[in-house]
Order: sequence, then C-alpha cells, then structure tokens
Amino acid sequence: MAGVDILATAMTGANAAFLADLYARWVEKPDSVDPSFAELFAVLDDDAKAVLTDAVGASWAPRGRGGFAPEPEPAPAAKGGAKGSKGAAPAAAPAADAETIRRAQLDSIRALMLIRSYRVRGHLHAQLDPLGLAKPRPHQELEPTFWGFSEADMDRPVFINGVLGLDTATPRQIMEVCRATYCGPIGVEFMHIQDPDQKAWIQQRMEGAPWSTAFDAKAKRAILEDLTEAEGFEAFCARKYVSTKRFGLEGGESTIPAIQAVIETAAGAGVNEIAIGMAHRGRLNVLVNVVKKPFTQVFSEFKGVGANPDDVQGSGDVKYHLGTSTDIEVGGRRVHLSLQPNPSHLEAVDPVVVGKVRARQDMAGDTKGRHSVMGILLHGDAAFAGQGLVYETMAMSQLIGYRTGGTIHLVTNNQIGFTTVPAHAYSGLYCTDIAKSVQAPIWHVNGDNPEAVVFVSRLAAEFRQTFSTDVVVDIVCYRRHGHNESDEPAFTQPIMYGRIKEMRTTRTLYAERLAAEGSVPAEESKAMWDAFNQTLEQAHEAAQSFKPNKADWLEGHWSGLKAAGTEDAIEQLHPTAVALETLREVGAALARVPEDFAANPKIARQLEAKRQAIESGEGIDWATGEALGFGTLLLEGHRVRLSGEDVQRGTFSHRHAVLVDQKTQAEYVPLNNIRSGQPRFEAFNSLLSEFGVLGYDYGYSLADPHTLVLWEAQFGDFANGAQVIIDQFIASAETKWLRMSGLVMLLPHGYEGQGPEHSSARLERYLQLCAERNMRVCNLTTPANYFHALRRQLKANYRKPLVLMTPKSLLRHKLAVSSLAEFGPGSGFRYIIPEIDAIAPEEEVKRVVLCTGKVYYDLLQERRDKGVKDVAIIRIEQLHPFPKQSLSQALAPYKNAEVVWCQEEPENMGAWTYIDRRLEKVLKGLDIKAKRPDYVGRDEAASPATGLAKVHQQQQEALVRAALGL
Repeated sequence: MAGVDILATAMTGANAAFLADLYARWVEKPDSVDPSFAELFAVLDDDAKAVLTDAVGASWAPRGRGGFAPEPEPAPAAKGGAKGSKGAAPAAAPAADAETIRRAQLDSIRALMLIRSYRVRGHLHAQLDPLGLAKPRPHQELEPTFWGFSEADMDRPVFINGVLGLDTATPRQIMEVCRATYCGPIGVEFMHIQDPDQKAWIQQRMEGAPWSTAFDAKAKRAILEDLTEAEGFEAFCARKYVSTKRFGLEGGESTIPAIQAVIETAAGAGVNEIAIGMAHRGRLNVLVNVVKKPFTQVFSEFKGVGANPDDVQGSGDVKYHLGTSTDIEVGGRRVHLSLQPNPSHLEAVDPVVVGKVRARQDMAGDTKGRHSVMGILLHGDAAFAGQGLVYETMAMSQLIGYRTGGTIHLVTNNQIGFTTVPAHAYSGLYCTDIAKSVQAPIWHVNGDNPEAVVFVSRLAAEFRQTFSTDVVVDIVCYRRHGHNESDEPAFTQPIMYGRIKEMRTTRTLYAERLAAEGSVPAEESKAMWDAFNQTLEQAHEAAQSFKPNKADWLEGHWSGLKAAGTEDAIEQLHPTAVALETLREVGAALARVPEDFAANPKIARQLEAKRQAIESGEGIDWATGEALGFGTLLLEGHRVRLSGEDVQRGTFSHRHAVLVDQKTQAEYVPLNNIRSGQPRFEAFNSLLSEFGVLGYDYGYSLADPHTLVLWEAQFGDFANGAQVIIDQFIASAETKWLRMSGLVMLLPHGYEGQGPEHSSARLERYLQLCAERNMRVCNLTTPANYFHALRRQLKANYRKPLVLMTPKSLLRHKLAVSSLAEFGPGSGFRYIIPEIDAIAPEEEVKRVVLCTGKVYYDLLQERRDKGVKDVAIIRIEQLHPFPKQSLSQALAPYKNAEVVWCQEEPENMGAWTYIDRRLEKVLKGLDIKAKRPDYVGRDEAASPATGLAKVHQQQQEALVRAALGL
C-alpha cells in the first residue's frame, strides 16, 4: 500500500477533487475531458485508478460505459496452487517494481497537471507588452514545485504519452516547451472552451512554438512590405498634414499585416466576400492599404479638393468615418472587400457589419456552413471592454436567426483609452474577457513581434472556418501620440509616454531583425521604404486635380434603384395593389394547417376567423392585413425577414406567424406554404436586445434592397435602447454616407392606461430627426393602409427607412378593420384619410379635428355616441414626409370651420411640435377661415404617461371631449 499512500498524499485538497472528478467524467464519457487527461487515464493501472476514486471518499470502479459500481471481490485462489500449475495465482512482482510503477504514475499525473496549468494560465507570464511596463503576473501553479517536482526531479524522464508531442520528457524539457508555447510573444486563452475538439485544435497548432519557424524569407518580406505601407502612410500624412486630425495607427502598425493575414487565409479557405467594421483609429490606413481606396482620393479629402456641392452628393462626413469597397485578387481568387462607414460612437458599427454578412450569405444561398462571407471587426481595447454592444453582438453569434459562421475580432490594444488606463477601464484581467462568455478563443500577441501577429491572425481565420465561431486576436501595442495628433498624452500618462518616446517603430525593429538574419538586407528594406514614399508623393501631387467619380451607391445589388424623387413626387401612388385572386390565395394559406398538425384551439378559432374574413371580403384585421402584405411580396419573389423580441407570436398574441404543434412542439409557418418554390418568410425571436438587434437588421437591409426587413420592438418605448442606431444610421446614413436602407421599424404605441413605459414609442423623437425626406414616419389606422405601407417599401424605385407607430388595442378593435377591396385593384397607400361618416354638409361643419393613430377611434366612437354632426375628423396617416398636398385637398372644403390638432401624448411629446407650423403653412395657403390650428391633448409632462388607470381614463375622456367641443 506504500505506493497508493504516496499518490493519495500527493492529491490532497482541490487537486484531489479535481483529478477524481475528471476521472469520473472520463469513465462516463471519455471525450468529455481534456485529451491529455484522457490519454493518462487510459494507461493507469488498477491501483492508480483506485487512488483516484478513493480521493473523493468512495470506492468506485468502472461499470461498462454507463457509470460506476462497487469494485468486485477478488477471485479466490485456486486450490492446490503448485508452482506452474493451471489456475495458480501469479507470482507477486517485487515490491520495488510496484513502487517504481506507482511513482512513475504519480510523476505522470503531476507532469500533466503542470502542462494543463500552462494551457490554462501560461498567458499570465506571456511577454505581451512592447513597452515592457506591464509585468507578468506570477502564479504558483506555473511553478514545478507546486506539483511536487523539486530541483532534483527536473532531469528525470517522465512518461506523458504523446502530450506536447513527446512520449517522455523531463520536467525541465516540459517547462521549456510550455514556456516557449504559452509564455512567449503569444498568450492564448482557450481552456474555457467546452468543445474538446476546439481545444485540441489549438493545442496542436500552438504547442512547440511553431511560429518561430513558420515564415520563410518571402513571407517575411511580405510582412515587412505591409509594415512599410502602414508606417509609411502615417509618417507621410504626419509630414504633409501637420495640424489635421487623422487618428493614426502609429504604434499599432501590426494591425495591417494582421488584417491582411486574415483576408489571405480566409480567401484560401473559400471566403469570397469580407465586410470590415472599425472605429476611427487607423481607419485611413485600413482604407488605403487594405481596402485599396486610392491615395489620391484620400489626399484630396485632406486638402478639401472636390468638396464643392457640384462634386459630391449628400452632406458628407469627416474622412475618418467614411467607407469604401473594392475587389481584390488573393491567391487567384477574387474577394470583395468593404469597409462600412460609421460614426464616432464606438462599436456601433459592429452589429451593422454582422447583419450585412448574414444578408450576403442568405443571398448566396450559404445558409448552412455560412463560410462564404465573413466579418472582421476592429476594436480599441477600451471600447471592447466598455461598450455593452460588443457583448450584444457576440451574443448573437450562435443564435439561429443571427449566426454568421463566426466573426474575427481584432483588438488594437493601445493599453489606454483616451486618457484612461486599464485599471480604470475594465474589471477583469484583459479587455477581451467578455469574449469568454461565448467561448471564443482569445489570442493575445505582442504587437512588436509581427511574425507572431501574423501567425495568430492566420490561426484565427482557420479556426473560424473550421468551427464557425467568433475568434479574438488581442494585439498588444501602444499609441504613439495622444487621442489625436495634437493631443498631449504626457499630461496624464508621463511614464508611458516617456517610454514611448524611446521606442523605435515596429517596422524599424523588424527590418533590423531581418537584416541581421539575412532574410531582407538593409538596402532592400530601405529601397522598399523609398519606393513607397515615392508612390505617396505622386499621389499627393495628383490630388491637386482630383475629381470625384460618380457615387457608387446605386450599383451592384442596388442597380435600378434611384435617389428619392422631388417634393412633388412625395405623395405619388406606388403600385401596391394586388389582384383579388392572389389575395385570396394568400388568405387561404394563412388559415390552412396540415391535417396531422395539432393547433392550439384558440389559434384554430383565429384561423377560422381569418378564413371567413377573406371569403366574405369584410372584417380583415391588422394581423391579417400584415400577413397579406408579407405573403403577396413572397409571391412576387421577395424574401421577408421579421426580427425582434417575441415577434413570432407577437407581444400582444396577435400575429402567430409561427404555429406550434401542441403535442410535438413542431413548428409550421403558413406563409411558407402558399405556393411551391416561393421565397422564404423568416420570423426570428431575438435575444433581449434592442441596440444590437436593430443594428443587425439595419445592416441586413443595407446588403439586400429586395428583401423586406422588419424589426419590431416588444413595446415601442424600448426602441430608445437603440437610439444610437436610430440617430447615427437610420436617420442620417443616406445623407452622410450615401447608403440607402428600406428597414421597417414596428413600434407599438398608444395610450391605454399601461403606464409610462408601455404607452409612448416617442413619436416626437423620430419626427425631430426628419428632414430631406430621409425616412417615412407613419401612424396608421387601418390594416389596408398598413398593407400598402409595407408593400411600398419594395415597390418604390428607391429605399427609405419606415418608422411605424403600430397599434395595441386596435389589433382587435371592431372598427379597425378593412375590406378585401381596399387591398385590391385601384387601391393604394392613403396619406390622408378624410371624413368617412355622413355628417353635416362641409360648409356647416364648425370644427375639423386632425389626428393620427389610435386616438381617431376614441374620437369617432364619442362623436357617434353623442350624435355630433358638425365636427369632421381627418386622419393624417403619414407624418413625414409631410403630405401637404393631400391635406390641403382634404381641408379645402371646410371653409367655415376651426381646426384643432388632437393627440393623446403630452403637449411636449407626440407630433404637435413637429406638425404645428406645417399645419399653419397649409392653412394659410387655403381660402378658408382657419389660419392656425389649436392644440388639444394632455398637458406638458416629464413622464410620458400616468401609471394610474383611473387618472388615465379621466385624461383620455377629457381630451376627446375637448377635441369635439363637448
């Protein structure tokens, strides 16, 4: 028992529990533990296995593949027992031999635990900081003495069964390999990953430090060329444009060869399109050296050449926000690269890029592997840790409706955010810790070791193509200047910037190294530098006479579309009507389920109601009108994507776009079963995110102008969680960056006593953003008008975002219905809906109430209940672009009436502040009595609505009566 005692003594405390737990899991399922431990357990003898199980206080032994059972009693010795006779007990091995075996097994366990410690924590000792200011973090488990190896043991061979590629190795050799692998210029975090294949893949490609011999002279020269272009461009701009902000890449130039390595590796693995997103630092460098925007064009933007209104379209943006696209040849393959334009709001572009990637994959039919199109996102260290949108984007990476086969995240880690040091910027060990939440591997690499940077960038692309997951490469570097080139960083970081002043550039260090080893002679390196500078000088001269080419925003997938029409064309009737037989075909499919499908009884009744409405041609409700819009677009060859929280059923249990079998949980989508061969309708319940998901769907709409893309807020109030996307992309991207979008935002809105967080979608905020026909904002009142509004998104020869205040109580309101004829031939979108009741002659009408949305039905019901005949009600269905022509026509007959604007929202909210002067302008242009509208609605308020149902009811009744003059 002496050998057993030794092993049991060595495995005390947490180590014992850890090893015993691993062993138990290995017996249950051999591939559930790290391969190195699986190899060890497979060769242990019975005594060693007994020690492992005894360590947790139980007597276990394997029972087949399914679990454990008490160890069986040993078989009795055979009688007679003569030496050599059949059935005799074998002779006992010498005690010394048994002791040696047990000691060897103990050494193997210790050695494997040491190796595992380096796999888990070796990055703590990695040499990552080019400045040498961040010191390695000591950890006792990285010391061989922690695992029982004394100095006397360091040269004794230990059996490790092929781990590290060695059958046997001394502890000293093990330490050398582990430190070279995990504590050199590369540190990797991967042991948090639960997939053993992914962990084994990384171990196989990392262990032994293969990057030290991975590059021949040709590859090294290519890296030097990338660094020459990266540093040369920044140095040239610093000389020529001394006082101009450019947010240069100085200190992080290795980012450029990193991106190039990802692109080249991905292209070789079958990727044919790559979308890139990044903030402003280093953006100009990426534009010219990766996406190949002409130097001449960039220099002309520095000088302001070509900035005349006749030369460009839109309002433009600063040069370090702009994007571009190009086609490049990589290894004989054509790859399309695009860099998305973005605002200064850090990380806001992340979901936009990922959504665009998904759309391109869907358009290409790459819906399984999703490897043909890839996203690369470049981050700063402070933003990666500090912006919650990073997590929201990563959280979508493996979700059914949002996965893209993995995104490559490159962090240009300057070790500072503006003036904020890491100790104040994030709570974890690294700025990249958030990536562990989605089990992404994280490579940290010293930015002053370009070969290591390129090596891990290649690994990242290979890993993404192999496992379809996000990957992070953290390039630890520095920022040579302040936040911008005129900033003084020594005010706040004197030690760091004292060290940076002493630093030679990454290219200089690498060129010297290559010259010393004979890969690239010094004269060749200098000639490379001089030639690139000559190229820049020539481009600089040419920039003086540069003329911008025609904008490329309506080419490729956008061919055939045009910029929006003039003011006179705003209220045109787009061809949105549909033949009655087609409407009935779609309607029949909506009410049809397979015979063996067990629909919920309540939904079955709803389906029957739909069938009757379609057959009778009357009483079509909101959800059916929406489905008719979707279905008819599908039959015309368009895909439809609906995304958001709980959109399949609908927050208010009205849509039921995806039916669920009550016995099997199987799903059935009626809209995908209208006609064989039709495009697909997709409805995806999103994660509980607004910022990320709205950005994602906006990005999807940028890529595909022929798919109807909709995002629905669970309640309209919640859209304010995505305000950055709304402000910086949806409302302004077309005029800033010449990028159209036909995205539809569905925002449930209406005052029904549900409190301040479930009443207002903040209509006023969208209207405040409206100008230059940048988007449509509507508050509709009929299912038919909703149908036409949806179809108009694809039937117009241009694209505009559509913001819809969608109803809640109107979803089942007996008056908020349409007839089938209102969808059919001769129908179309109605900007204004005039009076529909038989009231007094127009000249006898004393008051006209203008309104929008749900309050119309409150007004209508009250007027009918009270028998009022001298008040007309006109609905403004589209608020922007403001339909002044249609409104003028509707108001002109009421020559003797006063005009009031009625809204449910408080006076400082809703449409009033937007519509007031516009109504006045219309009235002054008419030959009628009224010249100014009066306001009727709730008083100004800080909160959108009361939380008291009784108060709400009193307020609502009062504003309705006041509007009608009662």
